[in-house]
Amino acid sequence: MSFPPNDPTSAGSRDASNSAAPITVLDWTCPFCPLLCDDLAITAQSDGALAASGHDCPRLAQALAGFSTSDALSALVDGTPVALDAALERAAEILGASRHPLFGALATDVAGARALYALAASCGATLDHLHGEAMSAATRVVQDRGSFFATLSELRTRADLLIFFGCRPSEGYPRFYERMLGATEFAREYVFVGCEADPGAAGSPHVRTETMLPHADPFDLVALWSALSLGRLPSSLGTLRHDGTATIDALSSLAEKIAVAQYAVLVYEPAALVRSHGQAGASLLIEGLQRIVKAINDKTRAATFALGGADGALTVNQAVTWLSGLPLPLRVPAPRGDDDGDGDGDGSGGTSLDHDAHRYRTTRLIADRHIDALLWVASLAPSPWPPALAADVPAIIVGHAALAEQAAARGAPTVFIPAATPGIDSDGHLFRLDATVVVPLAAARASSLPTIATIASRLDERLAAFSRKARS
Repeated sequence: MSFPPNDPTSAGSRDASNSAAPITVLDWTCPFCPLLCDDLAITAQSDGALAASGHDCPRLAQALAGFSTSDALSALVDGTPVALDAALERAAEILGASRHPLFGALATDVAGARALYALAASCGATLDHLHGEAMSAATRVVQDRGSFFATLSELRTRADLLIFFGCRPSEGYPRFYERMLGATEFAREYVFVGCEADPGAAGSPHVRTETMLPHADPFDLVALWSALSLGRLPSSLGTLRHDGTATIDALSSLAEKIAVAQYAVLVYEPAALVRSHGQAGASLLIEGLQRIVKAINDKTRAATFALGGADGALTVNQAVTWLSGLPLPLRVPAPRGDDDGDGDGDGSGGTSLDHDAHRYRTTRLIADRHIDALLWVASLAPSPWPPALAADVPAIIVGHAALAEQAAARGAPTVFIPAATPGIDSDGHLFRLDATVVVPLAAARASSLPTIATIASRLDERLAAFSRKARS
């Protein structure tokens, strides 16, 4: 039995008892990587196993291996199985009593993000994504300096020179080169700067690959490159030597390649830069790269391309920015007017929306005990909540069924609600890697699990009922 991706009979609302025969969804879109590859076929076997064809992607294979017939379908309150309504009631009690709740992870789709924002507005929550630090490093540069960015379509059809700065895309995005190249046949050149060449790029047709300065200090490299791009003469700059080759000479050679290219694109990965240099260091490097590209555009065409957006990061950031006018992380004011206004950085105070990439980081809020409840949303993967979360802070875990065991082990006060995974248990929409295209997702199997949007909306209804009762 086969269903096209938008056939209503393939939606996640189908009862699982109707899935005795294998179900195949054609032209299925993978939700586990922001490339959102849409050229796949996925089959749900009668035993619950999932298998996708048309790919050689370890990231997808690993994600599908996390789903089985033994997935937890029951909600838990303090480790005890309960009905969904009972879990929602307890979760609403926690949020209703909280003064400083944090909505963390936020691994969901467009509908889930919209519903979570509405819920945050009802209880005065702070919103931060699982990959918030990496996103904020790039967002800060856009706010301060602006950005020249390319789309995947431009990479495929126009870019003849790709410069990879300190990143190897296939490590996190296994099908990057395959999806980027498509069926195009014009000659390209890949230059890996500040890192070794990506093994995943080997064998790409019509592509010449080169490595430059793989062990150079990235800050020195960007500073010298920026000076050259702004017109400084090589003779006026000191040199840092590596393996007998002057950094200036190598960067001058790169500048010559850029000058004759039809369209050069500089690719970087914010998360990799944050891991190596921290959020502040990553922002400085990204700002330098944008300055270089701006200077290049005075004479020819160039752009940047950021690798990121996993676990719905781009999706949630786009949805929240559209709804609020501000990006993540974000504090949404409580409607009850009880903020203390002390300005102590704990996420309280004020009656307006507030974006602050430092104050509202998940790790900081939890480590400094500036929250009194955590709503952890992880529907795309079983991403664990931070281990620094104090045992006495109430936690509401909503998402992947594989988190049930960990939630049960935490004990009181913990609520666990299993949720549908978009693209597996339900339909949905996610933003693609280049943040310009919203891609529809089709459910791969029948499931009775509620979506994040449904859970958030039902929690919001219960909070409203509590508020009415308190006022009466």
